[in-house]
Order: sequence, then C-alpha cells, then structure tokens
Amino acid sequence: MDSPVWFITGASSGFGLAIAKEALSRGHRVIATARNPSNLSDLASAGADLLPLDVTADEATVTETVNKAFALHGKVTHVINSAGYILDGTIEEANAQEVFDSYNTNVFGALKVCRAAAPHLRGQGFGVVVNIGSVGSWAGGAAVALYCSTKAAVSIFTEGFADEMKPFGVDVCALEPGYFRTRFLNAGARTKAKLSIDAYNEGPSGDYKKLLEVANNNQPGDPLKGARVVVDMMTKSGFAEGRDIPVRLLLGTDCLAGVRRKCKDTLALLDEWESVSASTDF
Repeated sequence: MDSPVWFITGASSGFGLAIAKEALSRGHRVIATARNPSNLSDLASAGADLLPLDVTADEATVTETVNKAFALHGKVTHVINSAGYILDGTIEEANAQEVFDSYNTNVFGALKVCRAAAPHLRGQGFGVVVNIGSVGSWAGGAAVALYCSTKAAVSIFTEGFADEMKPFGVDVCALEPGYFRTRFLNAGARTKAKLSIDAYNEGPSGDYKKLLEVANNNQPGDPLKGARVVVDMMTKSGFAEGRDIPVRLLLGTDCLAGVRRKCKDTLALLDEWESVSASTDF
C-alpha cells in the first residue's frame, strides 16, 4: 500500500487535525473534510485537498462525498472517522433531541462513512479504517454517560466491521485515546445539556463536571505524539513495522490505567456472581 491517501472527517480539530498534519508532513496525500472547509485553511496551505462534509447529512450526501474522495486520487488507503463531540449532562438533564444529535454525529455519522467507503475498499482489496473511540468506550461515568455510550457503540461496531472487512484485505481499528491536550473540552467541541438540575451539582455528577473544567488544557496526552503513533501504526511503519493493526488501540497512560481498572473490576464481578450467572442454563 504505497503512496497513502487519507480521507479524514472532523479534520478541523482534535485527532483528525493532528493526524492530517502528521500525514502531510510525511508527504502523504490528505483529503480533509469538515462542515465548514474554511476552518481547514492551514491544512490546505500544507497541501491537503478539502471537501465539505457534515456527517449528519443524509446518506446520499455522505456517500457522494466519499465517492468524490475515492475518485480524486484513484484510491483512498486510510479512512479516519474523527468527527464527534462530547455531550456534558446527566441522563435526566439531556433531552431526547440532544441525545439523538450526539448519536447522529458520533455514531450514525461514522456508520454512514463506513458504509459508503466499504464497496470502494472491497473493490481495491486494501485499506484501513480508523474510528475514533475513547477511554469512555470502556466505562460510563456520571454526567458523561451519554457520550461514553456513543463511544462504546463506535468501538463495538468497529470490532464487527473489522471481522466483515478482513476477508477483503481491509483493516479496521477503534482508536481509543485518553485525555489529550486538544480543543475537545473547549466550548466549541463540548456541548452542555440545556437543562441544568441543581441536585446534580454535588456528588459524582458534580465531581465529574468539575473535573472536566480542571482537565481542560491540562490533559496528559500530547496530540502530536499520538498522531505519530497512529500514522506509524496505520501504515505499519516506524515502531509498527512488521506488526498487525490491532482492532482496538489505546492511547495514553490514563487510558491504560482506566482500562486495566475496568478489566480488574469486571473480573471481580464475574467471580463474585459466577454461581448465580451459571445457574440459569438447562
């Protein structure tokens, strides 16, 4: 798979932007998309092709954009689904439309891109799809449970999509970063539920909301280092030469610690309730 061509949604910020810059710095072609391409001027100056794409648009519109991307250079080797945002609010505070909007971008948008890209990838017999999950894919948390549920959905459908595409020479990976110092927690990327209930200002929900404020611009993860790892891994170069692309790739020491803790807690839960769980077979 020489001369990589990257198609990246949500390329105006976060990991989408960092991956686009890293790929361009290596001489790769990048097709960068965003709802408003004017936000991609830096990438255009660095040599990226730009396409407008709102992943919440109807299926036909998303498919048309993906088709244009594959036609632009005769192929796309890497599809990166990076469009997404965090919905900040408890289950009770977030209304049905806010929940739908979150799923429409974070989950349904990525699915539309995957569906549109699949026939092209099958036809060319190679390629990589990366769907951006999160450390939140592994566990829900008070005040961010809805966001975590979207990322869990992304990681799980990615596992199945990986099985479906493997016979055609296509790798699919859920990239699951911890807290990285992008603009992800800034006002533009982080949406708060319109309803605010005072009772949730204390306890676990209040603690987590305060944590998000403190964490912003103090995240441990370096997006430049993260992007280098991603581009190495997805091109099987550098540290990843000779290694297979994993179905799920964690990024960040905080993510590693959180997932290890979740696995430990899950094993303890299985042991505690094993006799009850095993008592229901014929």
